[in-house]
Amino acid sequence: MHSAEEMRRVAEEYASTLLRVAFAQMKNRSDAEDMAQEALLRYMEKAPAFDGPEHEKAWLIRVVINLCHNRRNTAWFRKTEPLDESIPALEPEETGVLEAVMALPEKYRTVIHLYYYEGYSVAGVAELLGKNQNTVLSQLSRARKLLRARLKEDF
Repeated sequence: MHSAEEMRRVAEEYASTLLRVAFAQMKNRSDAEDMAQEALLRYMEKAPAFDGPEHEKAWLIRVVINLCHNRRNTAWFRKTEPLDESIPALEPEETGVLEAVMALPEKYRTVIHLYYYEGYSVAGVAELLGKNQNTVLSQLSRARKLLRARLKEDF
């Protein structure tokens, strides 16, 4: 088990990243907060050893993605409709782009978020998701095409 100081460091360093990744997956803040907290709890329980900060970050992101996937596959989640949440303090153009990203199917939304918002390379995204790099490249290409079409409609 990690010390309180270590947990505080990890929470301060990665909480916003985990929340963004979870929000991209869950599409609502409440579930995203739950998933980010759960990922931090798993970190505390498992007390894994890492090769460095990037390995630690990747492990936490992978855990939050898995938790979100598991939550979305529950019968309760599939049978409920989330409240419509607007994203405050964004310019209209930014809101349109974010809404277009959030409307993408999960597999495209995930690769777009990790690549553009979290700054991972294609190889990094592939490793995080356990996919081939060519698959990630294809998903990024398809996601961009869908986004282009959606944003062209809106603007």
